[in-house]
Amino acid sequence: MSLNPAGATIAAPAPRRLGLRSRLSFGIGSIAYGVKDNGFATFLLLFYNQVVGLPASTVGIAIMCALVVEAFVDPAVGYFSDHTRSRWGRRHPWMYASALPVAIGWLLLWNPPAWSETATLFYVFGSALMVRIALSAFEIPSSALGPELSSDYDERTRLFSYRYLFGWGGGLAMLSLAYAVFLVPDATHPVGLQNADGYSRMALFAAIVMALSIVISSIGLHHEIEHLPRVPKSTASFAAHFAQFRATVSNRAFLILMAAGVFAYTAQGVSFALSNYLYSYVWRFEGADYQWLSAALLLGAVGSFILAPMLTKGANKPRVGMILSFVSAILLVSPYILRLLGLFPEPGSPAMLPVLLAIFMVNTACSVGAFILGAAMLADVVEESETRTGQRSEGVFFAGGFFVQKMVGGLGIFMAGAVLAFAAFPAAARPGMVPSATIDRLTIVFVCLELLFYGLAGLCYARFPFGRAEHEERLALSMAAAEREGAPHAP
Repeated sequence: MSLNPAGATIAAPAPRRLGLRSRLSFGIGSIAYGVKDNGFATFLLLFYNQVVGLPASTVGIAIMCALVVEAFVDPAVGYFSDHTRSRWGRRHPWMYASALPVAIGWLLLWNPPAWSETATLFYVFGSALMVRIALSAFEIPSSALGPELSSDYDERTRLFSYRYLFGWGGGLAMLSLAYAVFLVPDATHPVGLQNADGYSRMALFAAIVMALSIVISSIGLHHEIEHLPRVPKSTASFAAHFAQFRATVSNRAFLILMAAGVFAYTAQGVSFALSNYLYSYVWRFEGADYQWLSAALLLGAVGSFILAPMLTKGANKPRVGMILSFVSAILLVSPYILRLLGLFPEPGSPAMLPVLLAIFMVNTACSVGAFILGAAMLADVVEESETRTGQRSEGVFFAGGFFVQKMVGGLGIFMAGAVLAFAAFPAAARPGMVPSATIDRLTIVFVCLELLFYGLAGLCYARFPFGRAEHEERLALSMAAAEREGAPHAP
């Protein structure tokens, strides 16, 4: 039985299957996050290094500082979202209010003024921070709706499968447009990825897409407000709130998932930040190769949408998440190891691209599948924590998840900048003109970092303390207590 501080039973949401409209709306909102993540992780370091002309290491520091500052804002967003009371519920006021600031911040980030190096670094920091805080005001409350919409063990996996499908789909669609439409060679830019005007046009298009996805998702989920758990307004003092917050975030299952996130998102941050360097200078991608790459990664994301719910049907999420993490790490680094051993097809050979993209596609399915299960497990922690603290703290938990993601995402970008400096990678480099020793140093460090961090993430999943049986037993007890005491809950 779960009690709030006033002594009233708080019922968990019903273990129901949601309609297609709600699932799609829950997923569509993540398009904004996918576009933002793709821009930050894939293009931002390269843009300010290769186009604006700032040193990669200092750009990495500026971006990391913005992410670190913003990460400390996220718990406040989650906390205030949990404690918001309005006729639109706890989450929707935040979701609607975020759309315009996200679009404005995105335009500023990709259109820097012609300032000195130091001033431009501060500009990167400020505009990146604006984008990320504004998007957190949507993403944290929106994600927190996941465990509120249904308490069913498998429905939560399906819900977050939609979220990751649209997040990855939106990011990859923008990636494809970047390579095919915006970042293309012209008379003054023989290398498309160094086309400054293309980045400006891409930013405008992306800002519109991000704002629309936020508004459409919020409107699409508006009808669910009446079905969400009725959480009484808290009258506790600030000191009591702080004590409740501390009890919430000290939850063992939550801490294990946060540790897994530290390792997995560090690995992903390094991989994304170095991806264009690896594609251009290791594998010598050109023109249509990037379109095939986008298609392969999108197919992998679709595969994860099918794979995660299928593998966990009747099974436990932690074990499946561990396996997917290990497999994704092995698949990601295998082409680079084989290349160093002289066993992978050479760039330009007919076999290289299809073999490489097939590996990347399966790797993406496994990697995204592991992230889906991590989010679904975080949703399950809500009820486990509720039995201990008497509080439903969805916003706090998902803010914690984003806190870790952003802290180590910034670390990943910083590490990528350090890797490039260690490899002595030249500025304004041309494919085919970078010394092979530089490419090899870059590859070896990349392989070691990815194996280390994804491997540690898998080991953390293996330590998650409960699975399906414990969750369903806890849910049955909570629902029975609510029925006995007449607590309000979703039908």
